[in-house]
Formats: sequence, structure tokens, C-alpha cells
Amino acid sequence: MELKFTVNGKVCCLDVSADLRLVDILRNHLDLTGCKEGCGEGECGACTVLVDGKAVHACLIVAAQLMDREVHTIESLSANGELDILQTAFIEETAIQCGYCTPGMIMSAKALLLENPTPTETEIRTALAGNLCRCSGYHQIVRAILRASKEMGGTKL
Repeated sequence: MELKFTVNGKVCCLDVSADLRLVDILRNHLDLTGCKEGCGEGECGACTVLVDGKAVHACLIVAAQLMDREVHTIESLSANGELDILQTAFIEETAIQCGYCTPGMIMSAKALLLENPTPTETEIRTALAGNLCRCSGYHQIVRAILRASKEMGGTKL
């Protein structure tokens, strides 16, 4: 199929199979490797990206679902070599261990902050329910998101 969609602010046109997964499109066709495949079943959240501003698991979305949609990956958050406030907060709050889950965690947090710029700890934990981290106890991750929400003041993508 001829797929036309926007990725990180750029219109993309690709000729791909209608059942090709978004995680494969991003990694293999667009060289956007920040999106990680963990389980391939939508259970771990390592592949979380934003589609039309909502957090989704890229391993569960196929090309046919992407026509004329807008996708944002972890690569869209930094600009001119500067990290996004959320990325910086993750570093400063030591919310990164091995790093494999981090892009998905950050994108889930970004979706939450776009919808609710001042979430409670409970709302953050609920938003992260679809993301697994095998290295941390989530305390640093929650602290990082709380810190970023204070510093962002409702900043959009």
C-alpha cells in the first residue's frame, strides 16, 4: 500500500505492506531506532510512541491504521541538540537504569503531560501502567515526571 503519514513533523510516503507494524516501519524504513521492541505483544511498552497525541504500542499498530495520522517518536523531543525537559528530568532524577524502557516511558509520560500538565502521582502511575521497567522501582521515574510537569507548565510538542 502507499502509506502517507507524518512522523516527527515530516510527511512520509512509503510503499509498504498494509500489515507491516509501526515499530518495523520506524526502525527499518525510517531509521528511527529510539522505539524499541520488547515483547511484540503490547505488554511491555518499550515501543510506545504517540499517534495523534495518544500513547500507543507501536508493535500493535499496522500500516493500514496510519494513513494521514501523526506519529511522534522519542527522536522528536530533542531540538537543536538540546534535550526535552522530560528527558532532562529523567537523567537528573536517575530514572534511567539500563535504558531499554526509557524511550517508551518518556513517550507515555509525554502523552500524559500533553493531556494533563499537572498530574498527581496516582495519575502518573496509572499512565505508566502499560510500561514495564525491570531495573527500577519506578520511584525515580515518577519523580522525574513530577519534576518535568512543574518545569514544563503545559508545554506542547
